[in-house]
Amino acid sequence: QVQLVESGGGLVQAGGSLRLSCVASGLTFSTYAMGWFRQAPGKERVFVARISRSSGRTYYADSVKGRFTISRDNAKNTVYLQMNSLKTEDTAIYYCAADANAYGSRDALAYEYWGHGTQVTVSS
Repeated sequence: QVQLVESGGGLVQAGGSLRLSCVASGLTFSTYAMGWFRQAPGKERVFVARISRSSGRTYYADSVKGRFTISRDNAKNTVYLQMNSLKTEDTAIYYCAADANAYGSRDALAYEYWGHGTQVTVSS
C-alpha cells in the first residue's frame, strides 16, 4: 500500500520560513517524480513545485519562484519543500504527490498518489 505522509506545516508569521517533508512508502521512490501542490480555502488545488526522479530538474510556480526550494533524498524516500519569505497568500493545505513520469507535471491529474496534506498558515 502506497503512503505519502506530509509533515512540517504550522503557523508562522509573514516573512518566516517552514520546511515541509513528505515520506513515501510502498513504492520505489526513486522511480517517481514528486510534486507539491496547495489548496487554499475555497480555491482549487494548484501546482507549487516538482522535482524529477534524480533531482536533476526542478520546476516552480511563478508565485513561489525564488522563495521555495524543492529537494529530495532518495535514500530516505523523502521530498522536501523549503519555504522562505512566506506571505499570507501562501496559506493553504500543502500536498505532496508522486508521478511515475520522469519529470512530473504541473497537472495534478498526472499524479498517481497523494498525501493527506499539511496545513500552512501565514499570519500578517
